[in-house]
Amino acid sequence: MGLNDTPSGERIHIGFFGRRNAGKSSLLNAVTGQELAVVSETEGTTTDPVYKAMELLPLGPVMLIDTPGFDDEGTLGEQRVKKTRQVLEKTDIAVLVADASVGRTACDEELTALFKEHDIPYMVVFNKTDVTAEKEKKQADNKIADAIYVSAKTGEGVQALKEKLAAMRPDQEERHLAADLVKPLDTVVLVVPIDSAAPKGRLILPQQQAIRDLLEAGAIVMVTRESELSQTLGKLKEKPAFVITDSQAFEEVAAIVPADIPLTSFSILMARYKGFLDIAVEGVKAIDGLKDGDRVLIAEGCTHHRQCDDIGTVKIPRFLKKYTGKELVIETASGTGFPEDLTPYALVIHCGGCMLNEREVLRRMRFAGRQGVPVTNYGIAIAQMKGILGRSIEHVHI
Repeated sequence: MGLNDTPSGERIHIGFFGRRNAGKSSLLNAVTGQELAVVSETEGTTTDPVYKAMELLPLGPVMLIDTPGFDDEGTLGEQRVKKTRQVLEKTDIAVLVADASVGRTACDEELTALFKEHDIPYMVVFNKTDVTAEKEKKQADNKIADAIYVSAKTGEGVQALKEKLAAMRPDQEERHLAADLVKPLDTVVLVVPIDSAAPKGRLILPQQQAIRDLLEAGAIVMVTRESELSQTLGKLKEKPAFVITDSQAFEEVAAIVPADIPLTSFSILMARYKGFLDIAVEGVKAIDGLKDGDRVLIAEGCTHHRQCDDIGTVKIPRFLKKYTGKELVIETASGTGFPEDLTPYALVIHCGGCMLNEREVLRRMRFAGRQGVPVTNYGIAIAQMKGILGRSIEHVHI
């Protein structure tokens, strides 16, 4: 996987925030050296957040986000501000872009308070120094000692901005999807169903990531369908160190794999990787207490074309009805459409979150927790309903 192929969930998310016409889009274009965002002298040109995945040296793979002006007005303006607030939930580093010819405003102060509230590292950048008098610049300097002054038009200060961004890279301990569960030369069998819901000509992201992670650990990786799993295990001279399956095939795979071979799913490993395995294991207990009329939200972090036997909209609702025997109200949400009010729901079942960065995934989990709503994920919910949850987390629940 090259740098340009780095999944969005693994990239550092850098959001550019500020008032209308502060030059956010122009500055983002100057930082990237590309015309990524439309710029205009007209206020409010950016109407929706603009995302651009790229390699930004010396930071590495990043997701740059250009947001609408936070001081936008009217009904449409309110919607734009709401979208900007949603971007905050996934931002690893915030760049507050202020107009050097105007100075810091109440809107800038409000944004600063939001950065602090969300515990987001941020920097203040005064743009348009090419039209700012030296005296005004020095006065602003006295107020904000660590601010950076740039001109998106001339390029002044842009390199200093990029260097400071690099210095603000979030410190993250090395994490693994599965590599820390095996030793070099261990054999790991991955079970990958190829059905109508499988993407044509490729593997889904968690499967790709697991293969790469295990190969880097020196493991021997074998990939098979559930229909050939029994024969695959029979051809091995030694028992595999692990079997990892797609959640949809959990029941069938569990019946084939001997009890002394560790078994788990890609979805469970993703919950562990994203840091919410404990939350999801606790939340899944709510399935046993569901009653007639309870509302259950099934949420996905991305949007995709629904297949006839889609896991989120078809399979999990079917599993829930069969397991609980209750008449439940099933609702779905995808992409950024995660509800702000979760109190109407008795349970939230979330996807693995492979397309979301860790900050946003954990935000959703904790958001549910603050509202007293149990939350789990696809793999853990399916394992619970198939009676194999204990086995599936036994060797990964650390």
